[in-house]
Amino acid sequence: MSAASGENRDPGGSGGSGGVVVLAGTPIGDVSDASPRLRRELVGADVIAAEDTRRLRGLLQRLELTTTARVVSYFEGNEVQRTPELLAALAEGSRVLLVTDAGMPSVSDPGYRLVAAAVEAGFPVTAVPGPSAVLTALAVSGLPVDRFCFEGFLPRKPGERGRRLAELAAEPRTLVFFEAPHRTAEALAALALAFGGDRRGAVCRELTKTYEEVVRGPLDALVAWAQREVRGEVTLVVEGAPVVVADLDTAAADVLALVAAGTRLKPAVATIAAETGLAKNALYEVALRRQAPSA
Repeated sequence: MSAASGENRDPGGSGGSGGVVVLAGTPIGDVSDASPRLRRELVGADVIAAEDTRRLRGLLQRLELTTTARVVSYFEGNEVQRTPELLAALAEGSRVLLVTDAGMPSVSDPGYRLVAAAVEAGFPVTAVPGPSAVLTALAVSGLPVDRFCFEGFLPRKPGERGRRLAELAAEPRTLVFFEAPHRTAEALAALALAFGGDRRGAVCRELTKTYEEVVRGPLDALVAWAQREVRGEVTLVVEGAPVVVADLDTAAADVLALVAAGTRLKPAVATIAAETGLAKNALYEVALRRQAPSA
């Protein structure tokens, strides 16, 4: 298989003639979660691109490691300018290690631009799997984990946040959000308003750290809990919307209501089928049979 078809050349090695990008998951709290491979990569990298170089040096100190790598900053404010420099290092055969403050790069953190540019240029990209606040919160939430979606941080402005949540109100999968501690109460109130106060949720705070706390319950109860001061890193997990099983007769009536309002039959069927998940062919046949002969 050629590099153009997605091959990762020597992704797990240490050095080599070709450059490689390594995305490294770092501890989200407990430093002992650092994997042996993460330790090897920190020591063996040629270049380390860090979201916060001070946080990186603190991690190295806690892990009792030293590195000869060239350390550069790589954060939201300089990703665009720094990426060509890292591509040049890859072209010279460097092993470029990307780390963020905590967790997996690219997941609501810097990394996507470098990965996209490296892939476009034909350089292999691999990862050191590591801790993830998203997966950890999901696992301990007590909510369904078979299907979920990650929404990152909600918009700060109430209007934008409300519109985003309105789009998600019918989402059947479990939802995971990041939130700042000082906005947690406000975010929970917005979630309760958009989804209903009886929708189940979990506030996961300071995961893997000394003062880890997971509070579970209906959103209304979580809103009340959050009236106290919330501190630390927060991940919110919210139950998906209940799946409404639509029946063909009711859906056909909705189709005919659209037709009566001026929509042609096929577009009306497509609209209701998209809303209900019913098969368009079956819905069309039922609606056609029920349609008045004069229509």
